[in-house]
Parts: sequence; structure tokens; C-alpha cells
Amino acid sequence: MPSPSNSFVYGRRPYTRELLGDGTGVQFDERGFVKVDHECRTTAAQVWAVGDVVRGPMLAHKGKEEGVMVADLIAGLVSEVNYKVIPSVIYTAPEIAWVGNTEEEVKKSGRAYKVGSFPFMASGRARAMEAPAGFAKVISAVDDDEILGVHIVGAMAGELIAEAVLAMEYSASTEDLQRTIHAHPTLSEALHEAALAADKRAIDFPNR
Repeated sequence: MPSPSNSFVYGRRPYTRELLGDGTGVQFDERGFVKVDHECRTTAAQVWAVGDVVRGPMLAHKGKEEGVMVADLIAGLVSEVNYKVIPSVIYTAPEIAWVGNTEEEVKKSGRAYKVGSFPFMASGRARAMEAPAGFAKVISAVDDDEILGVHIVGAMAGELIAEAVLAMEYSASTEDLQRTIHAHPTLSEALHEAALAADKRAIDFPNR
């Protein structure tokens, strides 16, 4: 199949024009992405593709993990990428970071959920850094308390989201974050307080 024309006009796109010649057996979708399965195998035998040319978020760390997975699979090992817990970060001021579902996505799924949030203005460390803008937000399920999504806007959000990614990788609950001791004063306390707020147990900010 010939390489795609890359003629669509919206959003980010892979630059795959003339990437491959005819007859390779590698197929592309209508947006120019290389078609792959969950293990990044293309439609051609013994050919893999990773990173920005395949489905999923165009993020360096996503492509890196796909590369590690593919190398392991080629070596005959067992490997996978958990696409449900890939963090995203926007390096603005303040930073924006998130992982998992948005509140709108959870609501659309029909699953009962609860939300806890904590403003950075109530964080002693954030105020000492003169960076009180932003908040941490935790979304979790009502039935089993599993964390479904975490969103952080504020100083060092790109660093703080790693704790949420690790928690979700292990299917942690809101209670797990609540029972995890966070050093004081730190920015990470915002995530701890947001988890507490989901059950109206926040310590450093009024529960609503």
C-alpha cells in the first residue's frame, strides 16, 4: 500500500509521506498513522512501529516505552505498555499534568464516581515558593474506590503526576493515597489532600 498523502488539515499528524515504498505490506490509516496491534506489530510480518507514527498520544515517553516493549518482544520476553496510565504534561506556567480519565469521560461511562480537589493556595510550600496558582484533583470510583484519573495544575505538576501514575499502575484506591504519608511542607501534599477531600476528610482545606 502506498504511503499516505497526509492531506487532512486538523490536529497533529505523523510525517509518514514516502516513509515506505510500495509492496512492504505495512498499512496506514486514513490519518497517516501506521496500523499496529497492541504490541506495536504492523500488518507486515516481523515489522514493528512505535512512537509518533502509531496510534496513541504523541509523547516522547510513550514512544520510549513502546521501544522497550518491542525490543523485549523481539528478544522473546514478555512485555507490554499500559496505555491507560500514560501521563501528559503541558509545560506552561503553571504546569498542567494529568493521567487517566477526565470527569466528563467517567460521567459518560455511567460509573458512579467521586471527586476531591485541593487548591495550591492552601499549600504552605506553594505559598512559600510564591506559586499559589492551581490545584490537584482526584477522580475515583464510588464502588471500589479505584483512582480513575488525576489532574494537576500548578508548580511542578509534571513531577507530581508521577505519584498518580504509579498509584494507577497498581490500581490503587483513594484510600491508598490517603494512607500514604507525605512530607510536610511539600507540593505533593496537594495530591494527598485531594485524595482526602474525595471522602470529605481533607485536613488543610474546608470539606464541601
